[in-house]
Amino acid sequence: MRAFILLLTCVTFIASASIITPYEILPQGHLSSVIVTHDSEVKVSTNAQQLFPPASTLKLITALAAKLHWKNGHQFSTQLFKQGSDYSLRFSGDPSLKRSDLEVLLSELKGHTIAGNLYLDGSLFTGYDRGVGWPWDVLGVCYAAPASALTLDGNCVQASISTLKDGTTSVFVPKHQPIIVKNQVKTVSKEEKERSYCNLDLVTSPNNSYTLSGCLTYRNTPLPLKFAVQSPSLYLKKNVADILKRQGTKVQGKIMLGQTDQQAVLLAQHHSAPLNQLLEFMLHKSDNLYADNITKQLGADLYGKKGSFKSGTSAITEILLKQTGIDLSNGILEDGSGLSRNNRISPHTMMDVLQYIKDHDKQLHLISLLATSGVDGTLKHRPSMRISPIKGQIKAKSGSLFGSHNMVGYVYDKQGNIQYTFVQYVTNYHPKSTKKGAEPAITRFEKAFYQSMIEPKITP
Repeated sequence: MRAFILLLTCVTFIASASIITPYEILPQGHLSSVIVTHDSEVKVSTNAQQLFPPASTLKLITALAAKLHWKNGHQFSTQLFKQGSDYSLRFSGDPSLKRSDLEVLLSELKGHTIAGNLYLDGSLFTGYDRGVGWPWDVLGVCYAAPASALTLDGNCVQASISTLKDGTTSVFVPKHQPIIVKNQVKTVSKEEKERSYCNLDLVTSPNNSYTLSGCLTYRNTPLPLKFAVQSPSLYLKKNVADILKRQGTKVQGKIMLGQTDQQAVLLAQHHSAPLNQLLEFMLHKSDNLYADNITKQLGADLYGKKGSFKSGTSAITEILLKQTGIDLSNGILEDGSGLSRNNRISPHTMMDVLQYIKDHDKQLHLISLLATSGVDGTLKHRPSMRISPIKGQIKAKSGSLFGSHNMVGYVYDKQGNIQYTFVQYVTNYHPKSTKKGAEPAITRFEKAFYQSMIEPKITP
C-alpha cells in the first residue's frame, strides 16, 4: 500500500510540474516550436504542425533509418580487384576511409608492376556530390565536403595560416596533400580591418586549387583552415599515385576512373568500423559527410541501384513509413545531413521519431550514441548546457543553420531515467547586436527551458 502511495505521489509531482517556455526572451519576428512529453503524455506543445528547417537534427532521422535497415552489422567496404592485366579499386563512400587505410590495401601490390590500368571505381553513387539547397558560401570548407563514393580523409584537407609581423601571412599545407593554395592575405590591425571591411575570403577551383585573399588581424597562433576537396576523383587519383610510388609499385598504364568488371577477382578489402561507431561519430560531431554518404548508400542498398540524394532520401522516407509508421511525406528532404536550407520537418513528426527511438531503445541502442549536455560532442561547449544542473542531464542532437537554433532529445532525472522527451525548434532568429559581454537571447531561452525540465517548479 505504501509503495502505491509513493508511486501516486511521484506521478502527481510530474503532472503538476511547470515547464517554462519564455518566448518573450527571443527577438520579435522569430518562429518557434516546443513540444515536451512525459511517457507519451504531451506537457507542452506549440506550432507542432508548422514546417521548420531541421538543420542537423535531421541526422537523427538518418541514423534511425540506418539502424532499422542494417541492424548492427553493416560496414562500408573498399575493395581491390584484379581484372586481366588491369586492377580496380572499388569505393563505397566510406566516410571514415583514411589514407593509411588505403596504404594498407594497396600494399597488396607493393613492389609489383601493373601492366595495364588501375581503375578508380566510384560508380556506386550517381548525381550531384552536393545537395540541392546547400549554401554556396560554405562549399569551400569541410563542413560541406562533397558526398562522393570516392571519399578519402573525409574529402577534407586540414591546413593553417599564420600572421607575420611584416604584414604578410604564411599558409601551411601538409606536403602529401595534392592541393594548391594561393595566398594573398594581409596582416592588419583590428582598426584597419574594421575600417576597410576587409575579411578573409576563399575562392575555389575544380582542380583543387584555392585562393585566399583579404585580411587577418595579428594572431599569436596559426588559424586552422579546412579545405573541402572540390574534385574527389582528382584528389584520390593523386593520393593513389603517391602511395604506389612510395611503395615501389609501377603502373605501365594509367590511373583513371572506370568500373570494375563482373569477372574481376577480389584481392583484398578494407572494412570500416561497425555501423554503431559510424553513427556515434556522425551524431557527436554532426558530420555532414557521414550523414550524406550513409543516406546515399541506403538508397543504393534498398533499391539495388546507384545511390544519390534522391534515392537516399526516398529510402529514408520508405524505411520509416514501413517499419515505424512515421510519415515524412508532409516535409521536404533534400539530403540526410540537414545542410540543405530547403529541408523541412514538422516538430510533431520529429517528436514521433524521438518517441519511437525511446520506446525501442533496447533494440536500437541509439540514445546512447547522442551527445551529452556539457560533456561531449557538439553539446560540450554549448553555452546553455555547460552549467549545473543542465550539464550531464540531457542526451540530444543539436542543429544550426542561418537563423535556426534547434535541439531535440531527452532529459534525465537524477536516477538516470528519461524524464522528458523534447523538441525545440527556433527559426527566423535574427537578434539585434547585443552589448559586449551580454548573453545572447537564444542562450537565455535555452537555459530557462532546460532548467525547468530538470528542476521543475511545482504548481498547486
